[in-house]
Amino acid sequence: MAAGRLTSVQLVQSCLDRIAETDDKIRAWAHLDAEAALAQAAEADRRRKAGYGLGALHGVPVGLKDIIDTADMPTQRGTPVFAGRQPDADARVVELLRQAGAVILGKTVTTELAFMHPSETRNPHNPDHSPGGSSSGSAAAVGALHVPLAVGTQTNGSVIRPASFCGTFGFKPTRGVIPRSGVLETSVTLDQLGGFARSLADVALLTDAISGYDQRDAASLPWPPPHMAAGVAQDVPVPPDLAWFDLPFNDRLSEAAREGLDAVIEMLGERVLRMTPADTLSNLVAVQARIHQYEFCRHLAETLDGHWDQISDTLKPIVTQGRQISQTEYEDALAVKVSAEKFFADFFLEFDAIIAPAAAGEAPRFGSGTGDPIFCTLWTLAGLPCVTLPLLVGETGLPIGVQLIGAAEKDDRLLRTARWLQDTLATAAAEH
Repeated sequence: MAAGRLTSVQLVQSCLDRIAETDDKIRAWAHLDAEAALAQAAEADRRRKAGYGLGALHGVPVGLKDIIDTADMPTQRGTPVFAGRQPDADARVVELLRQAGAVILGKTVTTELAFMHPSETRNPHNPDHSPGGSSSGSAAAVGALHVPLAVGTQTNGSVIRPASFCGTFGFKPTRGVIPRSGVLETSVTLDQLGGFARSLADVALLTDAISGYDQRDAASLPWPPPHMAAGVAQDVPVPPDLAWFDLPFNDRLSEAAREGLDAVIEMLGERVLRMTPADTLSNLVAVQARIHQYEFCRHLAETLDGHWDQISDTLKPIVTQGRQISQTEYEDALAVKVSAEKFFADFFLEFDAIIAPAAAGEAPRFGSGTGDPIFCTLWTLAGLPCVTLPLLVGETGLPIGVQLIGAAEKDDRLLRTARWLQDTLATAAAEH
């Protein structure tokens, strides 16, 4: 792009052509304005030719999950309650994308209020299957080659799981690295942003562009974020030490996922230590659910109370359950969350990363939900950086990701380890 061999107009037009060709089956997009996207691209090309400074994402099209506010596009949050909703201002993450020179191609489909009720989006590899949720459209759009980059959010497993199902790289950095101002708040404690791309380098570049301090976001980290692209580009100084947790819910893994992960661990040999942690670790799943449900019901109380007839039957029981959680139970859960953060801070003094499933297996059939998020829950609760690599294949040929989890605010080291893992497995595969 910078050298002029590819123009932004050419790239954006090729994305629009691909969308026109396949999105009637995939339905990844909630809003698309081809004319506006091409106008942004033309301006990007003009600025390059005129010799102006170029941002890291100059002229590159990006998709945005439809809970991220955009001043020039509707943000409808996956529900008829907000049909036609037009924000007055861009979310902070959108401002950063524009500053980096990105072309905002459109808004990608989300599940209802970024929670459980499935959207209309289909898996790009097989439309009979789900793309996962809640960042359904963002993962599907990248997996379908509609767009090279997309932004999503994760409160439980909503970046890593759909990335696994759709065969993309997915990265959720440390909580507080990407600002959340202007993004639908479903859980002030747990909501985090992340990205989708077709390579580790690309997802690192995207994350660098949208990271930074925002005083309007209470969770935003008021110091320089890790340099993600530098992390991916580095070689490991010594082979990393990884941990695998034998958790009670590992029995939810499909046979193909279990066999694939076992094969990966076997290839890595002494680099992976298998361990059985205390039950308190798996008990964190209930802690995450308590915080998520309690905050969801209170943050969105006005929406839920005023539009109950427009809320899905999938979500209503969760809301009813969340409203029964007491203030004391909620505060106890927050205290356990802090304990979990301290546990992992100590744990990562000895290990470079945890290797784990990204999802229970390949994507479930469409209409049977968006998949089990439990293999993301612990790390999201603790705000740890997580990345999934599309390394495995399921029973019917659909992709399955392998997840790596790193220490808080050591995102660059996690991505360095992820590249080492990718290169090591590629070398091992070539030798066999």
